[in-house]
Formats: sequence, structure tokens, C-alpha cells
Amino acid sequence: MRKLILLCLTIFLTGLTYSQSTFQLGVLKYGGGGDYYANPTALPNLIEFCNSNLQTSISKETPYVEVGSPDLFLYPYVHMTGHGNVVFSSKEAENLRTYLQGGGFLHIDDNYGMDQFIRVELKKIFPNNDLIELPFDHEIFHQKYDFNGLPKIHEHDGKRPQAFGIIVNGRLVCLYTYETDLSDGWEDTEVHNDATEKRKQALQMGANILMYAFLQ
Repeated sequence: MRKLILLCLTIFLTGLTYSQSTFQLGVLKYGGGGDYYANPTALPNLIEFCNSNLQTSISKETPYVEVGSPDLFLYPYVHMTGHGNVVFSSKEAENLRTYLQGGGFLHIDDNYGMDQFIRVELKKIFPNNDLIELPFDHEIFHQKYDFNGLPKIHEHDGKRPQAFGIIVNGRLVCLYTYETDLSDGWEDTEVHNDATEKRKQALQMGANILMYAFLQ
């Protein structure tokens, strides 16, 4: 399984330079009743942006992959979003832990309403690793595009946007973006009618996340 992830990472790095290889990113399908299928145009639009601006060669097909499936290991980057409840079984938590320890990367974007649930479930995966807030000088904010922390795409509760991470053996394996609605900003323009600048910021920050995930 680890070899599959490393192969995908190698393909990505080749794509950054030569745009000769195509691979896929996945969307995490989870239980508990939350809408894992939210923002269906988000990841394809981010991929299109990255292919145009980072010279990557990523497929715009973004399959749903179940938390406990061995297919998880086919995707070097998996995106997760939703508004509500999340539940991982012990087997699913173990599978996700193995995936992340083996070189995979999980980006969770709270689409407003997930926070209280996902924090509990992440403890099933890494009981001894806390979510820590990433400082503004973290490399993830300073890839191709420079940011002082996450951009605020939607207001909701008016709290400041925060980026949290789980670090295992010195590597950021999971990024959790909160109070930003980053992936809403990746969606088709007519879905949320976000201002052009807001959408641009969301896509640029998303590109930074992908760059960091595969080059760290």
C-alpha cells in the first residue's frame, strides 16, 4: 500500500515539471449522516486551476472513496468536507491511520457544522496526536502564493479562519481548515456568487495546499 502512495507522489512530482502523467485525487465518503458529497464542483475546479497555473497534470475525475476501503491508497491526496455528523468505525480509523502514516494526505474543510464531530473522530485515528494551529509563517501559506493565514471566504459565525494540523513523525499528514469555507470558494461561480477576489484567494490557497502536500 505504501508503494502505491509513493508511486502517486512520484507521478505528481513528474507532473509538476513535465505535465506528462495524470493521476487522481479522491473525495472521502464517510458515515454518520453528514453530507460528504457537498461541493461537488469544488475539487474539479481546484484541479483545473492547478493544471493551468502549476503545470500539473491531474485528472478532473474525483472519485468518492470510502474511509475503510483499500482503494484509499490509490489517492495521494484525499479531500473531505460536509456540514454535519461524521463517524469512523475502529476499522475505518485504522485504515485511515495506515494511509496517512504511509505517505497519504488528508485535507478536511469544515463546510460549517462539522467541527464538533470531526475533532472527536480524529482522536480515533491519532489518539496521541493533537490538532495544532499552524502559524502564519508555516510553509503551507507560502508556496507559489503568499498568505498570512487562511483567507476568509464565508462569514458564518464571524470567527477568524484557522488552519489546524496533525503532525506525525515531523510530517503534516492532515490539514483541517476551519471557519473559512475554502472549498465553497472553489465551486462554480454561480453556486455561491462569491466575489472574484474571494474565489481567487480560495483557489490560490488550495493550490498552495496541494503543492505543500506533495512536496513536503
